[in-house]
Amino acid sequence: MSIVIAGEVDFPIGNRDTALAGARDLILMALAEPGCRHYAWTADPHDPGRVHVFEEWDSADDLQFHLEGPAYQGMLLHLSQFTILNAETRKYRFDLKEPVYGPNGVATARFASEAAA
Repeated sequence: MSIVIAGEVDFPIGNRDTALAGARDLILMALAEPGCRHYAWTADPHDPGRVHVFEEWDSADDLQFHLEGPAYQGMLLHLSQFTILNAETRKYRFDLKEPVYGPNGVATARFASEAAA
């Protein structure tokens, strides 16, 4: 099982890039935590105030460790300095993961392991 966090955080135009730059060490800290596969906070190239959040964790226990730890708590404190206008993050739990491209090199929305079902 894995857990994905996906979302958006909106700042006033002019605050986003400074907020992201100052979060670098907190992002690196999160990436070093147990069970963290991906932890990316990236600027939206089309919306000058928006940050996209993408995280992948090996388990709920790993995510909970993160949520109670210094990287997450530090991120909350750091971002609060930049006037968050809106924030929406969602968590997804899944137990099936396959590549988008099959062995034939073609992208597919179908899961090969469910083809016989």
